[in-house]
Amino acid sequence: MGERQFSIRQVLGIIAVTLAGVLLSVWVDIPLFYGFLPGYLVLVTSVMNKGGKRADVLSLSWQGVKKTSGVIYILLLVSFLLPSWYISGVIDQLVSISLLLITPEHFFLLSFFTSLIFSMVLGTSVGTLSSIGIPIMSSALALDLPASMTAGALISGAFVGDRTSPFSSSHQLLSHTVEVPAGEQFLKFLPTTITAIVFCTVFYILMDMKQQYGMTIYSNAPLQWEDISFIRFIPPAILIVFVTLRIKILYAFMCSVLSAVIIALAAGAEAGEVISSLWNGAEGAGGGLSNMYFLLLFLALAGAFNGVLEGYRVIQPLLDRWLSHSTNLFIDSVKTILATMVISLISANQTLPIILTGRSFIEHWNEKYTKRELARVMGDSTMLFPGMIPWSVLAIMCSTILGVPIISYLPFAVFLWILPMLTLLLSFYKSVFAKVVALEN
Repeated sequence: MGERQFSIRQVLGIIAVTLAGVLLSVWVDIPLFYGFLPGYLVLVTSVMNKGGKRADVLSLSWQGVKKTSGVIYILLLVSFLLPSWYISGVIDQLVSISLLLITPEHFFLLSFFTSLIFSMVLGTSVGTLSSIGIPIMSSALALDLPASMTAGALISGAFVGDRTSPFSSSHQLLSHTVEVPAGEQFLKFLPTTITAIVFCTVFYILMDMKQQYGMTIYSNAPLQWEDISFIRFIPPAILIVFVTLRIKILYAFMCSVLSAVIIALAAGAEAGEVISSLWNGAEGAGGGLSNMYFLLLFLALAGAFNGVLEGYRVIQPLLDRWLSHSTNLFIDSVKTILATMVISLISANQTLPIILTGRSFIEHWNEKYTKRELARVMGDSTMLFPGMIPWSVLAIMCSTILGVPIISYLPFAVFLWILPMLTLLLSFYKSVFAKVVALEN
């Protein structure tokens, strides 16, 4: 906005304060809003000291909040979704049906592949977890299976499509940012994608085998047709149909919650009971607005932070110097992954790291290698880090929908952390191969 550039020391100072605050809030278990607030205040103070005008800072902050408003509304409705499904009997019915379709002996593996297939069709991790994640998680609880392991399998599968599906908005955003056609980008992803899926398959098979040793197999009477209420299929069907038809997921949640409330009232639930459940959450299902408002405040603050960060190009000087002394593909891959990790840590969303990393590094990668190589490295890192960072908006949405803390599911969300390792191995192999070819010539 015409102001002077930030020095590397100033940028690192803002990053340090921001990360220290959020890490402290996670450690002492206080709302993320309080942990993120010092970073925002230091950012605003730094901008003002550089000549930024108060009106401009407030305007950029508000624009950032508006960009996050869609996520805030979705999570607001998610807080109503679980208790409304529970009190209307939807969850109990879905659990009974899920237990017939997903055998306990192969629960984690089938959860992973079910989520994978849905995500490739829907192209969204949030839509996938909202539509099939809730009944599968409820089934895991009924079977007394580890919630963290189940959530890890579901999130691994959900991110396969979120990153790889041609229908994914983030896949299309990366393609547009690095100027690689979506079809070529998909093919460039394939080697690491297939390897990661194989690795996940083996991992979840082993976890299923391990779980069986101490497992009491859930047994219940066969589900009879007369036990099924087709009306109770309406709330989850609305989610699946709306997401499949690419109707805004906000409307999907709204209609699903409303239909579940109507079903509960028609079945004889008292209005006061429904309202209490929506506010406090339902026992065994979670949710409830009273458990969500600090999270919504954090998301608004994170949006304001990103608005100022992007508007004043605060982190750009650090990125411009990062690749100035490049040596080979492997080193540049390491530097790019580290840079996009830092951006993901401080931006708390998925969009800004894709745009900022892609546009900052595209010229260097296109000159030294190809844009497709940059797409591959970013696809295996930038698009996945937001699912691993506890204060990231995307991770918070996944965690909230499934009702499992991010730190708990992360070790079992294999797809998220194996891909950065695989892409570094591939870059190392290509670097060594290129060096051997150069020596032979």
